[in-house]
Amino acid sequence: MVVDTRPDELVKITETNQYGYKSFELGEFTFSRDEYFAYVKWPTGDHVMSVDAFLRALQRDVAWQFFYGIVNFDGVVGTVNHYGTVDLFAGRYNDAYRKAELDHVENFPTERIKATFDSMLDDWTNVTFDPFASPTETGSAWGPKNGENRRAITRRRVTAKRMVGVPGDEPLRTEATHAINRQFRDVPQDQPEIHAEPGFENEVASFNLFAYLSRSDVTWNPSVVSACKDSLYCPTTEEYILPVVHGNDRVEWFVQLSDQIHWTVEDRDTGAARARVTMKAGDVCSMPADIRHQGYSPKRSMLLVWENGSGELPALIAAGKLPAYPVEF
Repeated sequence: MVVDTRPDELVKITETNQYGYKSFELGEFTFSRDEYFAYVKWPTGDHVMSVDAFLRALQRDVAWQFFYGIVNFDGVVGTVNHYGTVDLFAGRYNDAYRKAELDHVENFPTERIKATFDSMLDDWTNVTFDPFASPTETGSAWGPKNGENRRAITRRRVTAKRMVGVPGDEPLRTEATHAINRQFRDVPQDQPEIHAEPGFENEVASFNLFAYLSRSDVTWNPSVVSACKDSLYCPTTEEYILPVVHGNDRVEWFVQLSDQIHWTVEDRDTGAARARVTMKAGDVCSMPADIRHQGYSPKRSMLLVWENGSGELPALIAAGKLPAYPVEF
């Protein structure tokens, strides 16, 4: 069932429950939480998730502006970005739900679904919990309502227009702004020397990417550190489990800069298993445009995600004018 929803109000709050949390309606979907779980209901079904996992997924969805393609919170609930509107779905990319006719999809203007998700994240995140942090670096998401943590959930995502460190662009991280992460204390912090020709001092820049990443205070949050037209370098530090299962609408390249990540790769539309990939430092792989993937990082690691930001790619791939895979051998 697909519903196109465009009422006037941006956020509809239905009640505050006995645990102190608000409940939300978005079209025919309802969202509520208690001390341990998040509950999602729609006309043909309902679903439950551990609230810490739900908040980690919700945090990435809103921080990434619904990202590229599909953001699966788990095997049932998620969003699809149409770059102006967003599908909210339950069971749409789950073979069993579709065959049982329990799936449900509604489309919303991006502004409206983001406002609802922002409000939900704000109300459901307690002072003790940081959804962007690794489990060992944050407190509990559980229990009754206990304050808020807006500082954590409203971090500004790094999106360099040219490159980090270029005058007028995103600044470098320093001891004054970001401490070195506990698992990267062995990463050298020296910076490259720049000897620019006279008149080009503001045009030539360089920085130590490993040192920059060693000071990241978030996990599984690709940030744009350099951009050349549609070519975007989006490195990130990873620890524990990628909180979403990302369904691609374009090819992504991964370069493992340090340590190791295990990836499960599934069919984007059905969830059928496609591959298991273990990436070690120096490995390069490509995630095709017809899969979804989730990563597992046993310790803090550094990953470079190389994205093509062209807005034309999804339609070209969907129409068969571009292949879903990156190269032919």
